[in-house]
Amino acid sequence: MPLEVLVACLFAVVSGVNDGGALLATGLKLSTIKPVVGVLTLVLLTGLVPLVSQQVALTFATRLAAFEGPNATRAMIIAVLSAIAVVLVLSHHGRPTSLTLAIVGGLTGAGLGTGLQVSAGSVVLVLAVGLVAPFLGAFASWAATRLLVAVTTSEGLRRWHWAGFILQCIAYASNDGQKMLAIFLIALGSTGPSVSFAAALLFGLGTLYGMPKAGRTLSREIIVSRPLHGVAAELGSGVTVIGCSAAGMPVSMTQAIAGGLIGAGVAQGGGRVRWYAAVKIVVAWLLTLPVTGLLAGFMAFALREIG
Repeated sequence: MPLEVLVACLFAVVSGVNDGGALLATGLKLSTIKPVVGVLTLVLLTGLVPLVSQQVALTFATRLAAFEGPNATRAMIIAVLSAIAVVLVLSHHGRPTSLTLAIVGGLTGAGLGTGLQVSAGSVVLVLAVGLVAPFLGAFASWAATRLLVAVTTSEGLRRWHWAGFILQCIAYASNDGQKMLAIFLIALGSTGPSVSFAAALLFGLGTLYGMPKAGRTLSREIIVSRPLHGVAAELGSGVTVIGCSAAGMPVSMTQAIAGGLIGAGVAQGGGRVRWYAAVKIVVAWLLTLPVTGLLAGFMAFALREIG
């Protein structure tokens, strides 16, 4: 198997380690959806939704940098390995970070270091949308909390949980999850149903491994949560990310969920939010892009000079 395909497979597994637990974390206070059912649902939708639209995957594969020519494959491998290294280090310490920021930094740094044409405008636009997404998720979840308090009961909240979880999975598959497809697109030159479902299965394996640590950070450390907060965060983050998907703009589901949990907590009093834990996660976000970009740029430039 070619090295670039192996790297793409590894990236799909790491995506599950980093993102999968965060997606399941919001519903841990409710027993409506068992973890196994949740993982299977997430894997199925992650494989199916890209068959309808791959706009976000195309943004990563074609709009950030021109991954064409003899150096494109090397640049992609460097970008992905740099992103994986940063994400794994942060995940190991229980700090789920933005895979969007990691791969944007990696692709940009590797592109510049290799001498590829990088679109500064596209990079800035993606970063601007990524910066706004947690705030949009927080506001949407704040509104969802107020709505749920007014219209539902404890029993009804279980039905809202199913709706919110499905919405969140569709949002991930239409946006954040398409970074996996983008890497396969660069590695293989094309994608199809077999590639989409293979990536989804690899993502599921990573989710099973990373769920306990990443899920614990979001569901227990960032907020003193009740079931209501988790459902509101699902609805708020799902709506936010799907809106960005419609515009073809990649955003981090992890960031949207974290913002959603904070917004849901603030809706019933800011004292529920553990601001110290929230600040540590934000620091991880702030470190992700520049560290990944510098690492990828240095590696690409060094290999370019040697070879």
